[in-house]
Amino acid sequence: MRWGTVDCEFRCGAGRIGRRAALEMGLCLALAPRLALAQSEPARERPKEGDLLVVASAATPEPLKPNDLPLDGKQTFAWPMDPATSAVRNGSRLNKVLLLRLDPEGFEAETKDHAVEGVVAYSAVCTHTGCDVINWHPERQLLECPCHYSMFDPKEGAKVVSGPAPRRLPALPLKNVDGRLVVAKPFTGRAGFQQV
Repeated sequence: MRWGTVDCEFRCGAGRIGRRAALEMGLCLALAPRLALAQSEPARERPKEGDLLVVASAATPEPLKPNDLPLDGKQTFAWPMDPATSAVRNGSRLNKVLLLRLDPEGFEAETKDHAVEGVVAYSAVCTHTGCDVINWHPERQLLECPCHYSMFDPKEGAKVVSGPAPRRLPALPLKNVDGRLVVAKPFTGRAGFQQV
């Protein structure tokens, strides 16, 4: 064994491994408990069935109702909130949801299945490079990511209508429980973008 060279080897139960692999394995073993804890933090957990939705910028989280959203207005950004513990799931930006209230007459069938009283919910994170989808074009009723100008049609399941985004924004199916917007099921797809 020669320290300071690439060809150092260590013995383990599986045979010989290189120094870099041994260091990486040690780092993984050291960080594993922290990573497991981070993934189990309520604020980082993905939206779950029964979660309420609260305005992302609110100082005091209040569950949203369909009529809290303006008809045909700009999207509202929200976080899911555990109704039992009031833990807001804002520990990962992949949990950020955009909400729109539109006339459901123009919705395709799948969009109608995920919507409640004209309210649709989608991941706020663009599927191209992960920017937030913050632009709303009311005249065309399209969402736009300002980073590379991908456009999404919320009436057709947030399908991509132009730009480089490789896939639609995942929907977050909703239901109305006691007049409040509630998560009916988890996101229909992976939130965020996937590096190639």
